[in-house]
Amino acid sequence: MATKPRTIFDDDRSASASEPGDGSVAPSTPASTPDDAGGASATSAASATSAASASSETARSQTVGPSARGRRRGIAGWGPVLLVRAAHPGQAVLTALGLGVAAALAGRPARELALVVATVLVGQAILGWHNDLVDEDRDRVHHRAHKPVADGRLDPGTVWFALACGVLLVVPLAISGGVVAGLCYLASVLVGLLGNVVGRRGLLSFLPWAISYGLYPAFLSYGGWGGQADGNPPQPVMVALAALLGVGVHVLTALWGLVADNADGWTYLPLRLGARLGATTLLVATVCYLVLVVAGLLYAGHRVGLSR
Repeated sequence: MATKPRTIFDDDRSASASEPGDGSVAPSTPASTPDDAGGASATSAASATSAASASSETARSQTVGPSARGRRRGIAGWGPVLLVRAAHPGQAVLTALGLGVAAALAGRPARELALVVATVLVGQAILGWHNDLVDEDRDRVHHRAHKPVADGRLDPGTVWFALACGVLLVVPLAISGGVVAGLCYLASVLVGLLGNVVGRRGLLSFLPWAISYGLYPAFLSYGGWGGQADGNPPQPVMVALAALLGVGVHVLTALWGLVADNADGWTYLPLRLGARLGATTLLVATVCYLVLVVAGLLYAGHRVGLSR
């Protein structure tokens, strides 16, 4: 019967099992041969090499990994980046691009398109900053994500300063497209600011959105290049459809905060619609509504144009 080859672990166990003085005789350990010594040395060297490699990899992961993550966290916590996040950049960019496309379809030259987009971006940033300042306490209570003012990463004083700079910038930008056009856009921003603090909790919360968006066709139709630009009044159907678009955007942007708004006792239109239809159904209905309104704007613009 073949015997199992002994190993160093077998010898250790045998030695520990036969303590001196227990009356047993410890088995003798065969002398190591040169081959055995060489194999043990090779095994020890390989183990040492593996251990050194593992230690090196661990050291690299502990130094490079956290530093890279720290750099990413550092960029995300950089003041200008936080200011952009507090400005509601998604809504700002979409609104600016939408008005830019409308201006392009109306035949405005490239420099006027750039002026329209820049003016709207600044105006929307002002509205976003003001909204986060007004909602600072509510956002903190409800632990809303991506709110650097509420979670303390962005000082409110910094946001107020940026907002004031934005106002000083948006006025000359708006007037550069014509006095009447500029006043129409500034009026839409003012209505949006009032909508952040007045009437937003009740059934008529959609009115500031309707009025603000309803002023956009006038901003485009009266606009041009230079402060002396003087266009024509917008088509009434374009004003009406733009106002309806504002109502739909109001409902869409409110969907993500319905639970918190309900907890705070709000009774505004999106919340009432959500209670009747459910959030998912309301989302689908709102998207369909917005698609129809945009299609109506495109059709009306093709049939009667933007201006009278």
